[in-house]
Amino acid sequence: MTQACTAASDPIVASLELVVDKCGDPTELVYKRLFAQHPDMKPLFLLDKDNSVKGNMLSQVLECFMDFTGKQHYAANLIACERVNHEMIGVPPEVFTTFFTTVVDTFKDILQDDWTPVYDAAWSDLVNDLTVSVDEKS
Repeated sequence: MTQACTAASDPIVASLELVVDKCGDPTELVYKRLFAQHPDMKPLFLLDKDNSVKGNMLSQVLECFMDFTGKQHYAANLIACERVNHEMIGVPPEVFTTFFTTVVDTFKDILQDDWTPVYDAAWSDLVNDLTVSVDEKS
């Protein structure tokens, strides 16, 4: 585990807690941003009328973020596998990898003035380190 990930752990948790305090479940906002950036992804969720699939996917990503900032038991391997699975259902790998940034940008928008340089650095390190680790597994 890199020092950046260890140091990022507390700001990640603190910012996640603030996101939940400010908006509750951010799923709808995350996917609104995703579909604005990649409208061709929206039809893949046509049957997800209650947002349960989107909610589960975001939950898994957040769990992977927490794993990666901690003991790194599974996150990079799971995400590398999911990138392949998603490609099989029509999600290009380059779109799949933008999801982390989509999540972070949504959190920045939610927190607005409460988003700090410490949060920004922690999330940037997390996304960069995790992306490198996933790429190494692929």
